[in-house]
Amino acid sequence: MVTTELSHSHYSSIMAKPTLKNKSSSPWFSDGFLFLGGALSALLLVWGFSTLTIPIPNENPTLKSQQNNAVSYSTPDLLFDPPDQTFYDDPEMGYNMDDNVRNWDEKRDEWLKLHPSFSDKERVLMLTGSQPSPCKNPIGDHMLLRFFKNKVDYCRIHGYDIFYNNALLHPKMFAYWAKYPVVKAAMMAHPEAEWIWWVDSDALFTDMEFKLPLQRYKNHNLVVHGWPHLIHEKRSWTGLNAGVFLIRNCQWSLDLMDAWAGMGPQSPEYEKWGKTLRSIFKDKFFPESDDQTGLAYLIAIEKEKWADRIYLEGEYYFEGYWEEIVGTFENISRKYNEIEKGVRRLRRRHAEKVSEGYGVVREEFLKEAGYGKGSWRKPFVTHFTGCQPCSGKYNEMYTAEACWNGMRSALNFADNQVMRRYGFVHPDLEDNGVSSLPFDYPKPKPKPKQ
Repeated sequence: MVTTELSHSHYSSIMAKPTLKNKSSSPWFSDGFLFLGGALSALLLVWGFSTLTIPIPNENPTLKSQQNNAVSYSTPDLLFDPPDQTFYDDPEMGYNMDDNVRNWDEKRDEWLKLHPSFSDKERVLMLTGSQPSPCKNPIGDHMLLRFFKNKVDYCRIHGYDIFYNNALLHPKMFAYWAKYPVVKAAMMAHPEAEWIWWVDSDALFTDMEFKLPLQRYKNHNLVVHGWPHLIHEKRSWTGLNAGVFLIRNCQWSLDLMDAWAGMGPQSPEYEKWGKTLRSIFKDKFFPESDDQTGLAYLIAIEKEKWADRIYLEGEYYFEGYWEEIVGTFENISRKYNEIEKGVRRLRRRHAEKVSEGYGVVREEFLKEAGYGKGSWRKPFVTHFTGCQPCSGKYNEMYTAEACWNGMRSALNFADNQVMRRYGFVHPDLEDNGVSSLPFDYPKPKPKPKQ
């Protein structure tokens, strides 16, 4: 078994506080993304493209008209499960990647008819996870806990379910391939979920109010952060990032994952796929077949079969590169505080359960903020590709301090949006300490003299 770390150890160094010792990385989830983050970072730095470069097709609703629409979930009946036969009673139905699932849309529809309280079409299940064993980095488990807390906070605020997996569900699907058995099993275990939202362990939410504009994706089954011209014209393996994706719970998605995972290490054609992908995507500098390039292949080469149902999101930070984001937090905080100083309703203390409504109100004052690079809007998701918080190894493009300080600032920036509902904030993003907030914070602007 060839792991990402063994194949590319010369591209990385130690990441953590300067006192940490050199540790080896575990081939699991985001820490398997060592070289992916590095190459993506390099391309971003060279080309300097932003998330605003790809226009949204005219037939799709605009982002501004769709975001922050509060969703009223029906209350599910958790005690009701009728005795009628469903796919769960079929001994041939399995949760493994090797199990062939057919007619999933019909089976799911039958289950939902028997469980009408789960009929909400915008129900989302978030998935994330980490390796089965403790992190090699002495602070790695603490960092993963903070990243997970961030996701739990976001899901609690917006009423989403979340599942954290730390088991290897397929012994041969390691590193970045490990998430796909989890996604498939989650589809089977949660037929009530319309969308499965995978978020890598080293990605976090830095705008706790922003909601996925699901109506924007009503005609699509997979959403990833990407740039069509880099895939179709440049044939670049960094034309998308597979560390965060939204996939519909449907037969099309199962079929896509079968084709996608067919390029993985459990396949007898794994080595062949590595050569094929590298021959098409010339900037791919490592020989192994990886999921990111595999998806780019399906979009570029098998586009008639898959591309129409895949949305390459480039207008906002569906998944944003951390190095271009972390330096903006202080300015963003000042901008938001200035808005709140003039709007009493946004300063008002309120219960966390009604936070979505305040996000809708705030949106009226963010119309000029923009999205993505150069915007002063809070970035939706900040992804620390290449920093490897669990293994302690980071891409040589960065320093230990840059990764460590960036993660701490981003986590505290996000945490401030949560802790404020509890009466506290981190005054200094570089310090994990908190202070209590005074009433009517931030202090309103003085009224002009008559």
